[in-house]
Amino acid sequence: MDRRIRYFIEDYWDIFVGIVSMAFAFFFHTYGDGILATLFAAVAIASLSLTVAEVADILSERLHEPYGSFVLTFSAVAVEIILLYIILLEVRHSPDVIETVKGGIISAVIVDLNVLLGLAVFLGGLAYTQQQHNKETSSAYSTVLFVASSALLVPGLLSHADHGIAELTHVSHLIAGVLLFFYIIIFIFQTRTHTHFFKATARSRFFRLKRKLQEEEDAEIDENESSDYIFEHLSTPINFMAIFVLIGIIAFGAEIFAGEGVLIAKEYGVSAGLAGLVIAIISVSPEIFTAVRAARNDQIQRVVNIAMGASTVSIILTVPILMMLAYLSGINLTLDFNPLQIGALLLTILLVWKTTDEGETNYFEGASHLMFFLSYAIIAAYY
Repeated sequence: MDRRIRYFIEDYWDIFVGIVSMAFAFFFHTYGDGILATLFAAVAIASLSLTVAEVADILSERLHEPYGSFVLTFSAVAVEIILLYIILLEVRHSPDVIETVKGGIISAVIVDLNVLLGLAVFLGGLAYTQQQHNKETSSAYSTVLFVASSALLVPGLLSHADHGIAELTHVSHLIAGVLLFFYIIIFIFQTRTHTHFFKATARSRFFRLKRKLQEEEDAEIDENESSDYIFEHLSTPINFMAIFVLIGIIAFGAEIFAGEGVLIAKEYGVSAGLAGLVIAIISVSPEIFTAVRAARNDQIQRVVNIAMGASTVSIILTVPILMMLAYLSGINLTLDFNPLQIGALLLTILLVWKTTDEGETNYFEGASHLMFFLSYAIIAAYY
């Protein structure tokens, strides 16, 4: 195969697969084949989300840390919010869907911190034995995640006391407000006063440089050769516009996925926990590819920023936005998560704290996260 053709396929396969899958999803949706419509919609969402991640990755290189990781996490969280909100709208036809949305909120964090972080650390550990990152990053994020997840305990505790739905709704709105205010503080902390907490340390950069000097080049690199990937030649504002357009197309696919997927889940008795995991994996899949690639390039600091940053935003920003959208849509969304979800969330945060606290990672720690996720997935399927 000609090299130019091969490069073209490698660069644009995700856009091609996404658009074609979206067309098939619309076709099968129109002709009443719910299973194929849901399948193709999921493929389209994942493929186009990967394109969003690629464009966001280009922007992140231009903006540098910590702003670069902000672009990556926000682009992924935008897809997550769209998916969950469109599924939430199905509550008018299927009240049980609200449990799937709650499961999706928690599952997004569990997938980020166990699948994304676990897989990236595992593969990075196999390639480099041991990788170093700024331990202040994991320390700060662990504190934020622990406080935010503890706040989510409050509505759940009240649901087991002698309080009506009105009190539970009021408390859920208050907690959402607290989380949003907490996010503002974190944003200032991360981008203004303590930016050094989220950058690679001199020690970790030295280890990376030392490894690069020790590696033997298998082939000569033409320094004059430039990338033909169109998004690398577009300006920053146009790339941001491209992300918004792609997210709009994803929203169209999400509507098909939500409508058909809810019916299929009800027909086959899929649990709310398992459905939430499927939604989370679809929305997080682009981040997983980005994190694995970063780990294989010995950029473990970027992996930690993406995994823990996305998890933080999934709680303290996704929850308030979904609560606001639900309120504006006349839907009563409360934050009374079940014991399995809160327990798994807290245990995940403890595991992340232990595996990243020293500023060094290896493949065993990555494998530990993957094993934890498999255990949770099994329980969620039968819960």
